[in-house]
Amino acid sequence: MNKTIKRAGPPLLLLAPSILLIGVFVYGLIGANFRTSLTDGNTAAQATGQQPSATVWFENYFTLLGSEAFQHSLKNLFLYTAVFLAGTMIMGFLWAWMLDKPIRGEGIFRSVYLFPMAVSFVASGVVWRWLLNSNQGESASGLNRLFQMMGLDFLQNNWWNNVSVGIVAIAVPAIWQLSGYVMALFLAGFRGIPDELREAARMDGATEWKLYRYVLFPQLSPIALSALIIIGHMSLKAFDLIMSISKPANYQTKVPAVDMYVFKSSFEYANAAAVGSILLVIVALVIVPYLIRTNRKEH
Repeated sequence: MNKTIKRAGPPLLLLAPSILLIGVFVYGLIGANFRTSLTDGNTAAQATGQQPSATVWFENYFTLLGSEAFQHSLKNLFLYTAVFLAGTMIMGFLWAWMLDKPIRGEGIFRSVYLFPMAVSFVASGVVWRWLLNSNQGESASGLNRLFQMMGLDFLQNNWWNNVSVGIVAIAVPAIWQLSGYVMALFLAGFRGIPDELREAARMDGATEWKLYRYVLFPQLSPIALSALIIIGHMSLKAFDLIMSISKPANYQTKVPAVDMYVFKSSFEYANAAAVGSILLVIVALVIVPYLIRTNRKEH
Protein backbone atom coordinates (compact mmCIF):
# COMPACT_ATOMS: atom_id res chain seq x y z
CA MET A 1 0.00 0.00 0.00
CA ASN A 2 2.79 2.44 0.98
CA LYS A 3 4.72 1.52 -2.18
CA THR A 4 1.65 2.25 -4.31
CA ILE A 5 1.20 5.66 -2.66
CA LYS A 6 4.89 6.46 -3.14
CA ARG A 7 4.68 5.51 -6.83
CA ALA A 8 1.54 7.59 -7.36
CA GLY A 9 2.97 10.60 -5.51
CA PRO A 10 5.18 12.19 -8.23
CA PRO A 11 2.61 11.78 -11.05
CA LEU A 12 -0.11 13.30 -8.87
CA LEU A 13 2.11 16.24 -7.96
CA LEU A 14 2.84 16.75 -11.64
CA LEU A 15 -0.88 16.70 -12.52
CA ALA A 16 -2.01 18.70 -9.49
CA PRO A 17 -1.88 22.17 -11.16
CA SER A 18 -3.93 20.96 -14.13
CA ILE A 19 -6.42 19.17 -11.88
CA LEU A 20 -6.78 22.30 -9.74
CA LEU A 21 -7.31 24.59 -12.74
CA ILE A 22 -9.85 22.23 -14.33
CA GLY A 23 -11.64 21.82 -11.01
CA VAL A 24 -11.98 25.57 -10.49
CA PHE A 25 -12.46 26.93 -13.99
CA VAL A 26 -14.45 24.05 -15.51
CA TYR A 27 -16.38 22.12 -12.89
CA GLY A 28 -16.45 25.01 -10.44
CA LEU A 29 -17.96 27.36 -13.01
CA ILE A 30 -20.41 24.68 -14.16
CA GLY A 31 -21.55 24.41 -10.55
CA ALA A 32 -21.85 28.19 -10.25
CA ASN A 33 -23.85 28.32 -13.47
CA PHE A 34 -26.23 25.62 -12.25
CA ARG A 35 -26.65 27.41 -8.93
CA THR A 36 -27.53 30.65 -10.75
CA SER A 37 -30.09 28.80 -12.87
CA LEU A 38 -31.98 27.84 -9.68
CA THR A 39 -32.51 31.49 -8.65
CA ASP A 40 -34.77 34.32 -9.77
CA GLY A 41 -31.82 36.57 -10.69
CA ASN A 42 -33.46 38.00 -13.78
CA THR A 43 -33.02 41.74 -13.25
CA ALA A 44 -30.01 44.02 -13.49
CA ALA A 45 -30.18 44.78 -9.74
CA GLN A 46 -30.12 41.10 -8.81
CA ALA A 47 -27.43 40.32 -11.35
CA THR A 48 -25.13 43.01 -9.88
CA GLY A 49 -25.87 42.01 -6.29
CA GLN A 50 -27.82 45.15 -5.40
CA GLN A 51 -30.84 43.01 -4.58
CA PRO A 52 -30.73 39.49 -3.15
CA SER A 53 -32.00 36.71 -5.41
CA ALA A 54 -34.22 33.93 -4.08
CA THR A 55 -33.98 30.23 -4.88
CA VAL A 56 -36.81 29.09 -7.13
CA TRP A 57 -35.34 25.63 -7.82
CA PHE A 58 -36.35 24.30 -11.25
CA GLU A 59 -38.97 26.92 -12.04
CA ASN A 60 -36.78 28.52 -14.72
CA TYR A 61 -36.35 25.17 -16.46
CA PHE A 62 -40.09 24.43 -16.45
CA THR A 63 -40.84 27.91 -17.79
CA LEU A 64 -38.27 27.61 -20.57
CA LEU A 65 -39.21 24.11 -21.66
CA GLY A 66 -42.89 25.04 -21.57
CA SER A 67 -42.52 28.16 -23.71
CA GLU A 68 -43.27 27.95 -27.42
CA ALA A 69 -40.31 30.21 -28.26
CA PHE A 70 -37.75 27.93 -26.57
CA GLN A 71 -39.37 24.83 -28.08
CA HIS A 72 -38.88 26.49 -31.47
CA SER A 73 -35.20 27.02 -30.59
CA LEU A 74 -34.80 23.34 -29.69
CA LYS A 75 -36.54 22.30 -32.90
CA ASN A 76 -34.18 24.54 -34.89
CA LEU A 77 -31.19 23.09 -33.06
CA PHE A 78 -32.09 19.47 -33.82
CA LEU A 79 -33.01 20.29 -37.43
CA TYR A 80 -29.73 22.16 -37.92
CA THR A 81 -27.77 19.32 -36.31
CA ALA A 82 -29.44 16.64 -38.46
CA VAL A 83 -28.83 18.50 -41.75
CA PHE A 84 -25.32 19.55 -40.71
CA LEU A 85 -24.30 16.02 -39.70
CA ALA A 86 -25.78 14.40 -42.81
CA GLY A 87 -24.20 16.96 -45.13
CA THR A 88 -20.71 16.94 -43.64
CA MET A 89 -20.55 13.15 -43.30
CA ILE A 90 -21.77 12.47 -46.83
CA MET A 91 -19.68 15.16 -48.54
CA GLY A 92 -16.59 14.43 -46.48
CA PHE A 93 -16.83 10.71 -47.11
CA LEU A 94 -17.38 11.10 -50.88
CA TRP A 95 -14.41 13.44 -51.22
CA ALA A 96 -12.20 11.07 -49.23
CA TRP A 97 -13.41 8.14 -51.33
CA MET A 98 -12.51 9.96 -54.55
CA LEU A 99 -9.10 11.03 -53.24
CA ASP A 100 -8.36 7.50 -52.05
CA LYS A 101 -7.99 6.51 -55.68
CA PRO A 102 -4.78 7.86 -57.27
CA ILE A 103 -5.58 11.05 -59.17
CA ARG A 104 -3.47 13.87 -60.51
CA GLY A 105 -3.32 17.03 -58.44
CA GLU A 106 -4.46 15.30 -55.27
CA GLY A 107 -2.59 17.83 -53.13
CA ILE A 108 -4.42 20.71 -54.83
CA PHE A 109 -7.82 19.08 -54.23
CA ARG A 110 -6.97 18.44 -50.58
CA SER A 111 -5.99 22.08 -50.11
CA VAL A 112 -9.17 23.32 -51.81
CA TYR A 113 -11.41 21.09 -49.69
CA LEU A 114 -9.61 21.98 -46.45
CA PHE A 115 -9.33 25.72 -47.09
CA PRO A 116 -12.84 26.65 -45.79
CA MET A 117 -11.91 25.19 -42.41
CA ALA A 118 -9.20 27.86 -42.06
CA VAL A 119 -11.84 30.61 -42.31
CA SER A 120 -13.59 31.70 -39.13
CA PHE A 121 -17.35 31.20 -38.87
CA VAL A 122 -17.80 34.95 -38.45
CA ALA A 123 -15.91 35.78 -41.66
CA SER A 124 -17.69 33.12 -43.71
CA GLY A 125 -21.00 34.13 -42.15
CA VAL A 126 -20.63 37.68 -43.49
CA VAL A 127 -20.09 36.34 -47.02
CA TRP A 128 -22.90 33.80 -46.80
CA ARG A 129 -25.25 36.48 -45.47
CA TRP A 130 -24.96 38.14 -48.87
CA LEU A 131 -25.12 34.85 -50.79
CA LEU A 132 -28.30 33.83 -48.93
CA ASN A 133 -30.00 37.19 -49.39
CA SER A 134 -33.76 36.70 -49.59
CA ASN A 135 -34.44 39.47 -52.14
CA GLN A 136 -36.00 38.23 -55.36
CA GLY A 137 -36.97 39.72 -58.70
CA GLU A 138 -35.22 42.91 -59.83
CA SER A 139 -33.55 43.42 -56.43
CA ALA A 140 -32.25 39.85 -56.24
CA SER A 141 -28.65 39.30 -55.16
CA GLY A 142 -26.42 36.43 -54.15
CA LEU A 143 -27.65 32.97 -55.07
CA ASN A 144 -31.09 34.25 -56.02
CA ARG A 145 -29.44 36.56 -58.58
CA LEU A 146 -27.38 33.64 -59.91
CA PHE A 147 -30.48 31.49 -60.34
CA GLN A 148 -32.20 34.39 -62.08
CA MET A 149 -29.33 34.82 -64.55
CA MET A 150 -29.37 31.08 -65.29
CA GLY A 151 -33.11 31.05 -65.90
CA LEU A 152 -33.75 28.97 -62.78
CA ASP A 153 -36.13 31.41 -61.10
CA PHE A 154 -38.06 28.55 -59.48
CA LEU A 155 -35.03 27.89 -57.25
CA GLN A 156 -35.18 31.38 -55.73
CA ASN A 157 -36.43 31.47 -52.15
CA ASN A 158 -36.18 33.50 -48.97
CA TRP A 159 -33.47 31.24 -47.50
CA TRP A 160 -32.94 31.83 -43.75
CA ASN A 161 -36.00 34.10 -43.54
CA ASN A 162 -38.24 31.04 -43.83
CA VAL A 163 -39.90 30.54 -40.42
CA SER A 164 -40.25 26.76 -40.70
CA VAL A 165 -36.95 25.63 -42.24
CA GLY A 166 -34.83 28.79 -42.34
CA ILE A 167 -32.24 27.15 -40.10
CA VAL A 168 -31.53 24.62 -42.88
CA ALA A 169 -30.12 27.47 -44.99
CA ILE A 170 -27.67 28.24 -42.15
CA ALA A 171 -26.53 24.60 -42.27
CA VAL A 172 -25.37 25.01 -45.88
CA PRO A 173 -22.34 27.24 -45.10
CA ALA A 174 -21.58 25.08 -42.06
CA ILE A 175 -21.43 22.01 -44.32
CA TRP A 176 -19.23 23.90 -46.79
CA GLN A 177 -16.87 24.88 -43.99
CA LEU A 178 -16.42 21.58 -42.14
CA SER A 179 -16.93 18.81 -44.69
CA GLY A 180 -13.24 19.18 -45.59
CA TYR A 181 -12.33 18.31 -41.99
CA VAL A 182 -14.44 15.16 -42.17
CA MET A 183 -12.78 14.37 -45.49
CA ALA A 184 -9.35 14.58 -43.81
CA LEU A 185 -10.48 12.14 -41.10
CA PHE A 186 -11.85 9.61 -43.59
CA LEU A 187 -8.85 9.99 -45.90
CA ALA A 188 -6.51 9.28 -42.99
CA GLY A 189 -8.63 6.22 -42.25
CA PHE A 190 -8.39 5.00 -45.85
CA ARG A 191 -4.64 5.53 -45.92
CA GLY A 192 -4.26 3.72 -42.60
CA ILE A 193 -5.71 0.46 -43.92
CA PRO A 194 -2.87 -1.97 -44.79
CA ASP A 195 -2.41 -2.71 -48.49
CA GLU A 196 -2.27 -6.40 -47.60
CA LEU A 197 -6.00 -6.37 -46.85
CA ARG A 198 -6.77 -4.90 -50.26
CA GLU A 199 -4.52 -7.37 -52.05
CA ALA A 200 -5.94 -10.35 -50.14
CA ALA A 201 -9.50 -9.31 -51.03
CA ARG A 202 -8.60 -8.91 -54.72
CA MET A 203 -6.90 -12.30 -54.76
CA ASP A 204 -10.10 -13.81 -53.36
CA GLY A 205 -11.95 -12.43 -56.36
CA ALA A 206 -13.62 -9.43 -54.69
CA THR A 207 -14.80 -6.73 -57.06
CA GLU A 208 -13.91 -3.10 -56.37
CA TRP A 209 -17.35 -2.48 -54.84
CA LYS A 210 -17.14 -5.59 -52.61
CA LEU A 211 -13.62 -4.55 -51.58
CA TYR A 212 -14.97 -1.27 -50.27
CA ARG A 213 -18.26 -2.68 -48.96
CA TYR A 214 -16.92 -5.63 -46.98
CA VAL A 215 -13.26 -4.78 -46.29
CA LEU A 216 -12.57 -1.05 -46.29
CA PHE A 217 -15.84 0.51 -45.09
CA PRO A 218 -16.03 -1.61 -41.89
CA GLN A 219 -12.50 -0.47 -41.04
CA LEU A 220 -13.72 3.14 -41.08
CA SER A 221 -16.48 2.76 -38.48
CA PRO A 222 -14.31 4.16 -35.61
CA ILE A 223 -13.43 7.16 -37.81
CA ALA A 224 -17.09 7.72 -38.65
CA LEU A 225 -18.09 7.58 -34.99
CA SER A 226 -15.36 10.03 -33.98
CA ALA A 227 -16.37 12.41 -36.78
CA LEU A 228 -20.02 12.21 -35.71
CA ILE A 229 -19.14 13.05 -32.10
CA ILE A 230 -16.81 15.94 -32.99
CA ILE A 231 -19.12 17.49 -35.59
CA GLY A 232 -22.24 16.75 -33.53
CA HIS A 233 -21.10 18.56 -30.41
CA MET A 234 -19.94 21.52 -32.53
CA SER A 235 -23.38 21.82 -34.12
CA LEU A 236 -25.13 21.71 -30.74
CA LYS A 237 -23.15 24.77 -29.63
CA ALA A 238 -23.68 26.71 -32.89
CA PHE A 239 -23.77 30.45 -32.34
CA ASP A 240 -21.26 32.60 -34.25
CA LEU A 241 -22.21 31.45 -37.75
CA ILE A 242 -25.92 31.90 -37.04
CA MET A 243 -25.47 35.36 -35.56
CA SER A 244 -23.18 36.43 -38.44
CA ILE A 245 -25.80 35.51 -41.04
CA SER A 246 -29.06 36.44 -39.31
CA LYS A 247 -28.01 39.16 -36.84
CA PRO A 248 -29.86 40.64 -35.06
CA ALA A 249 -31.22 37.41 -33.60
CA ASN A 250 -34.24 36.32 -35.62
CA TYR A 251 -37.04 34.01 -34.60
CA GLN A 252 -36.54 32.02 -37.79
CA THR A 253 -33.00 30.91 -37.00
CA LYS A 254 -32.66 31.19 -33.24
CA VAL A 255 -31.24 28.25 -31.28
CA PRO A 256 -30.63 27.83 -27.51
CA ALA A 257 -27.17 29.43 -27.72
CA VAL A 258 -28.76 32.54 -29.26
CA ASP A 259 -31.43 32.54 -26.53
CA MET A 260 -28.68 32.42 -23.91
CA TYR A 261 -26.99 35.45 -25.50
CA VAL A 262 -30.29 37.39 -25.62
CA PHE A 263 -31.10 36.56 -21.98
CA LYS A 264 -27.64 37.60 -20.85
CA SER A 265 -27.88 40.88 -22.79
CA SER A 266 -31.17 41.58 -20.98
CA PHE A 267 -29.59 40.83 -17.56
CA GLU A 268 -31.74 37.69 -17.25
CA TYR A 269 -28.81 35.70 -15.92
CA ALA A 270 -30.89 32.95 -14.31
CA ASN A 271 -32.63 32.14 -17.58
CA ALA A 272 -29.33 32.34 -19.47
CA ALA A 273 -27.75 29.94 -16.95
CA ALA A 274 -30.72 27.58 -17.32
CA VAL A 275 -30.27 27.53 -21.10
CA GLY A 276 -26.56 26.83 -20.62
CA SER A 277 -27.33 23.91 -18.31
CA ILE A 278 -29.82 22.47 -20.81
CA LEU A 279 -27.20 22.70 -23.56
CA LEU A 280 -24.67 21.02 -21.28
CA VAL A 281 -27.07 18.11 -20.71
CA ILE A 282 -27.71 17.76 -24.46
CA VAL A 283 -23.99 17.72 -25.24
CA ALA A 284 -23.37 15.25 -22.40
CA LEU A 285 -25.98 12.89 -23.87
CA VAL A 286 -23.85 12.81 -27.01
CA ILE A 287 -20.36 12.76 -25.50
CA VAL A 288 -20.71 10.55 -22.38
CA PRO A 289 -21.85 7.35 -24.18
CA TYR A 290 -18.94 7.76 -26.58
CA LEU A 291 -16.46 8.14 -23.70
CA ILE A 292 -17.91 5.09 -21.94
CA ARG A 293 -17.67 3.02 -25.13
CA THR A 294 -14.08 4.13 -25.74
CA ASN A 295 -13.08 3.37 -22.14
CA ARG A 296 -14.56 -0.12 -22.34
CA LYS A 297 -12.66 -0.84 -25.54
CA GLU A 298 -9.37 0.21 -23.96
CA HIS A 299 -9.92 -2.16 -21.04
